[in-house]
Amino acid sequence: MNIGRHEHGEIEVECPSCGACLKIDVALGKVIGHELPPRRTETRSLDQASQVLEKEQARREALFQKSTEAEKTKPDLLQRKFEEALRKSKDEPATPPFRDIDLD
Repeated sequence: MNIGRHEHGEIEVECPSCGACLKIDVALGKVIGHELPPRRTETRSLDQASQVLEKEQARREALFQKSTEAEKTKPDLLQRKFEEALRKSKDEPATPPFRDIDLD
């Protein structure tokens, strides 16, 4: 963290996370100025960009394959859930539904 002092009771502090420059009045203990950090531009080569695109394509393909496999087993899962609910409902006694008039 860079700190610079001025003769008017001000200090300049550089933000460690974003790099912005904050001017702080020591007597007031308040920020009196803020300068945005210079924009960082990352220059990537075409090779790096193509590698990133290939990785993203592989990730998308893996997600698609996973989704496809989940859809293939979905009918079996729903059938098992239905059979389990049917089995549980057979074990429970049948009761008539409550109506509003029955609660009076």
